[in-house]
Amino acid sequence: MYDPNYLNPLRNSRHIPEELTESLLKSTNLVEKGNTMKTSLQLVVAALATATVSTLSAFSPALAVTFGQQEVEQSKFIAVAQPLAGNTYKLLLIEQISNQRQCWSESSSNPVKVEPLLLQFDFTGICGRGLDSNGYSVRMAEQDFGLQYTLKLMNRDGDLLLVATSNNDPKAQPIVIGRTNGIADGFLKINLDPAWRFTKRTYEGKTLGHVYFTADQMLGAMPEGTTGTSSSKFKDVVNDVYAPEIDEAVTLGFVAGFNDNTFRPQATLTREQLVSLVVESLKRLPNVNITVPSQAASRPYPDVDGSRWSAAKVQFARDNKIVSGYQDGTFRPEQPVTRAELVTVLRRAAEFGKTQRGLSPELTPKVTPKTFSDTSKHWAASNVTQMSAYCNVASPLNEVGNSFFPDQPARRNYAAAATLRMLNCVKGEQ
Repeated sequence: MYDPNYLNPLRNSRHIPEELTESLLKSTNLVEKGNTMKTSLQLVVAALATATVSTLSAFSPALAVTFGQQEVEQSKFIAVAQPLAGNTYKLLLIEQISNQRQCWSESSSNPVKVEPLLLQFDFTGICGRGLDSNGYSVRMAEQDFGLQYTLKLMNRDGDLLLVATSNNDPKAQPIVIGRTNGIADGFLKINLDPAWRFTKRTYEGKTLGHVYFTADQMLGAMPEGTTGTSSSKFKDVVNDVYAPEIDEAVTLGFVAGFNDNTFRPQATLTREQLVSLVVESLKRLPNVNITVPSQAASRPYPDVDGSRWSAAKVQFARDNKIVSGYQDGTFRPEQPVTRAELVTVLRRAAEFGKTQRGLSPELTPKVTPKTFSDTSKHWAASNVTQMSAYCNVASPLNEVGNSFFPDQPARRNYAAAATLRMLNCVKGEQ
């Protein structure tokens, strides 16, 4: 019977390099074969304990130099939140090595439930399984941070977040890598945030079994010994690519941080929060008097009560054609807004802002429009292209690459920056 708390003790030693662990495992005939073991774990515990002391100094300082990464087919990997006792979870990583048998199945949505089928058969050569830090780790900006960060699952606001926490600085903000988009019984799929992907570790040109959660740039707080690039007032955006724009937006007053001195740049934005952000930004236009009633006269939408905190702003945005509802007549105020929806609303806001300044609503390009690799067949393709030429309101995720990720949830950092760009562009119109 499958034990959800099962861990291979040999693969639970954080500081033993994988290639050394594998060597010792093989030399003692203790390689995991599906869900069976060839011999007792006790045969090599003493050997590994001794090896840890002698190898730490040889491998730990050189991780960033010694190990490389190999790109992989993303669909062959899945990160899973595995339920444990006491409503806790741990990270399980599954790899589909061959197509002989399916290693997992998926069902439902938000969250996606996972059936780990590999537990029902001997998965040797068919599936791979990562159970702890010897099976997976964090890699950013082409550096291995397996010793600096620990991967954990955190329950936050009805969602399970996969985060990397600093081993050196307990006060550092966790780096969010992925999320389940809800909580339900059983195994749940962890959807990686757009900046992250799976890769495999390489050593001297050889691809190893170790899997990286990989980002092309440093995200979150820098490890100890490095210097940040921003002097932001918010401790969790000091190294955020949007930090200067976040600070400017906060100074202008159309967005704010939280009482704990954080901005929560990776938090998603709901539809009603976006409306509030955009309406407040439009109030900052010079020589324009935009007045929003303190309370809505009636329900702007069937699912937005007139007493709701956002109702008056939603009504104002609806009446001025800045936002619209869905075909069923609802607005869905608490639904996360996508990056495509964000840009579309900002286009309408810019047009409205120009008319309030007595100008033509037409948005003339300010820079060369970008050609994104993932928007040509999207419903918002024209909006995204147009707003990329309008002061770079539409830009690649984290300002890197040529993908826009139109259907990904909009984060607070980009929403603040994109809204600021829209506002400044409208201000500069003649």
